[in-house]
Amino acid sequence: MNEDFEQLLTTLTQHDVQFLLVGGVALGIHGLQRATGDIDIWSKPDATNAQRIHDALREFGMPLAAFDVTPRDFATPGRVVQFGVPPRRVDVITSIEGVEFDEAWNSRADMTVAGCRVPVISLTDLLRNKEAVGRPQDKVDVLTIRRELERRGQGR
Repeated sequence: MNEDFEQLLTTLTQHDVQFLLVGGVALGIHGLQRATGDIDIWSKPDATNAQRIHDALREFGMPLAAFDVTPRDFATPGRVVQFGVPPRRVDVITSIEGVEFDEAWNSRADMTVAGCRVPVISLTDLLRNKEAVGRPQDKVDVLTIRRELERRGQGR
């Protein structure tokens, strides 16, 4: 993981943002390496958390005002706010397919990344998400996650 992403995660945790890492970076943290050009941050879409993530991103240096990004953007389910370009793009998403935030939050894996405790979507919930999305890369990820869950004795 690059230093920018590590600093972003630190800033989010310092601001008590309720978020989960999802996508390719989450796979990597679970030990399943896959190339990715971004970091996917799933933020709980409520007013308090939206203000927290807005403040954290502003402190991190994201050009929120330049793109008219307000806390409301992070409080609305179904939104994706993108910053930067691959391989350092940041995607902040407010919902994902196949999984509800509170459910995923309760089954999250708190893992250490660059000395910081970071909430990561569980492999089981990531599998449900990948199955629901169904893009070609997601289908590959589904096979990888299933193999890993079976290896861990958690297959379904």
